[in-house]
Amino acid sequence: MTVDDGATVVGQLEPPPVGDHDRHSVVAVLERRLVVALLLGASVFSILLAVPPLRGVVRQIGHMQVAWVAAAVALELASCAGFVVIFRRFFNTVPAGVARELAWIETGSGALLPGGGVGALAIGGVLLRRFGLSLKTVVERSSGLFFLTSAVNVAALIGAGGLLAAGVVAGPHDLVRTGIPIVGGISAAAAVLMLPVLVRRTPQRHWPGWFADVTNGVDGALFQVIRPNWRLLGALGYLGFDIAALGATFAATGHPLPWAALVLGYLIGYLANLIPIPGGFGVLEGGLAGTLIAYGASPTQTAAAVVVYHAIAFWIPSLGGVLGFALFRRQTLGGPLPGAEPVDHQLEMPAPVEARSRVSHGRASHRRAEPAHQHPDV
Repeated sequence: MTVDDGATVVGQLEPPPVGDHDRHSVVAVLERRLVVALLLGASVFSILLAVPPLRGVVRQIGHMQVAWVAAAVALELASCAGFVVIFRRFFNTVPAGVARELAWIETGSGALLPGGGVGALAIGGVLLRRFGLSLKTVVERSSGLFFLTSAVNVAALIGAGGLLAAGVVAGPHDLVRTGIPIVGGISAAAAVLMLPVLVRRTPQRHWPGWFADVTNGVDGALFQVIRPNWRLLGALGYLGFDIAALGATFAATGHPLPWAALVLGYLIGYLANLIPIPGGFGVLEGGLAGTLIAYGASPTQTAAAVVVYHAIAFWIPSLGGVLGFALFRRQTLGGPLPGAEPVDHQLEMPAPVEARSRVSHGRASHRRAEPAHQHPDV
């Protein structure tokens, strides 16, 4: 793969790399969150055993079909692999092996940290600085990755809601359960797409540096859609296989859910993960179960399916992230990273030139767009 023609050069790789103190800080944060998440997970299971009305959920879990649970594990692995694929699209200058390790670290951090993907991007950003990437470059590319994967979520939300509203697929067809997701998805997409327009139309305003970088991330995500690459399939797989894993746990209970209702229940229910609870234990189960029941699922089977799904969706990325971090740490101990880009080498950012030319005059006016360097596929 080579860099697409028309890509824009952004800031240079800059020293200094992240030192041992930063790595130890990342480890300390993840260790604390893991301990808290384990305690919360144990508490959730204890509640299921202790509260008589919930013991039926435990019995339902005991009767789930093992083959479908195994399928859910395989689908969750495929979802994580999808993130690795799309991650390497945005960070194609990082050596392939290290990029895979960083992607797994981000998936594990997303499962463990409050806020999900945002917290994972922060952890990944600290480690990416180890390669000498400037903070601006890390923010722009990480934002582009976040907005692209979020765009897939919004498209799925609007698509599933539209099909249900039209009566094309099985599931509830009332306006409340179909119209609200459509309106919400369109509103969210419009708000994000307005960010670059707002910056371009007010060139005289001194926007904060972080806001300009995030805005460039929106343009970067749009550029990837306009100039597609096979790695974009990773973004589809990242969401699609994860939803399929939840569907497999429903099938394991013997009560599969219509796919459109499953998609809407998943996407809306996952908003509960915004509540800052490590691992999302308790809040994610409540959000998913409540939404899926609203879309017609049986309460007992839903609770069982969601508890098993969350256990899979927590442990598969978390264990992968631990392994990825161990490999990454072994490679980074004792000096510069092998294969790291030289600090005077420029990176491309797949965004329109205009997006860079009209942002904050006060922070980056000396940087100009230049022809993009050609990078080998990593």
